[in-house]
Amino acid sequence: MASVIDHALEEFAAEVGSAGPIAIQGGKTRWDANGVPIPEARLLSAPTGIVTYKPEEMIVTARAGTTVKDLHTHLKEHGQRTSLPDRGGTIGGAIAVGENDLNVLGKGRVRDAVLQIRYISADGEIVSSGAPVVKNVSGFNLHKLLVGSFGTLGLIAEVTLRTNPVPAETMWLTAAITDPIEIFDSLYKPAAILWDGRTIWVQLEGHKPDVDNQRETLSQIGNFEQVERGPELPQHRWSLPPADLYTISNHKTGRFVASIGVGTVWAEHPQPLRTPDRGKQIIEERLKQQFDPTNRLNPGRKIGNWS
Repeated sequence: MASVIDHALEEFAAEVGSAGPIAIQGGKTRWDANGVPIPEARLLSAPTGIVTYKPEEMIVTARAGTTVKDLHTHLKEHGQRTSLPDRGGTIGGAIAVGENDLNVLGKGRVRDAVLQIRYISADGEIVSSGAPVVKNVSGFNLHKLLVGSFGTLGLIAEVTLRTNPVPAETMWLTAAITDPIEIFDSLYKPAAILWDGRTIWVQLEGHKPDVDNQRETLSQIGNFEQVERGPELPQHRWSLPPADLYTISNHKTGRFVASIGVGTVWAEHPQPLRTPDRGKQIIEERLKQQFDPTNRLNPGRKIGNWS
């Protein structure tokens, strides 16, 4: 269990310092999400490298600047992976944005995989939240709050994640289906269910008997055929209550692909601005005042993406 702060984090904290606007850049795959840092902000990159990995405990600790690809390449040698999406970005970036992978029903949510975060505060101090153990009941879950905060409350430096096994079998199946809820209710462990209003794509993962059983279930519902991959996703990402996904209108979105049971839609058009929830705004303002009263951490970005 790594309890000692290493020199890489201390050097990163010294770089951040305690004054002046700071912005963190990772792979820049979601650079314009939730606003763009102001031009005056000094750009820094988080430290890189895997700190500890315990395959038998299914726990890995890595510095935030490490790419998700490099992390998963290392874990794959032991037949494991994490819930982080591999879209060319870094571990810290994936957690700061907080978006789940396409197969979130199988891999689990990013927020649930985060066991501990070490971050640099607005004062330039190293702060730890959580613990590098799967079961932790002590303290406030501050590390969960940092997931989806876009680096506006603290600059992520090091992360401890829960890993999970790479599935022995994985496949995509598709069919013309108008009721995605029937598919969702019929399967006990789908990895992903995507729907564009007329066609459904289902990703199955796991041990071969489980995958075969679920494929048999699908064959009793529709004329499913196996394909190499899921659909091409439109550009814009929407967030909606999961119950609203199968009633979404093409008129509002253009072409869309909805992730059933998750609350995510990829659409041709941007999501319209929603009326701000004043209660949520007050909470965000108070959080920002508490964590970053001078607004030096990623100024220009909105505080979070916790919907």
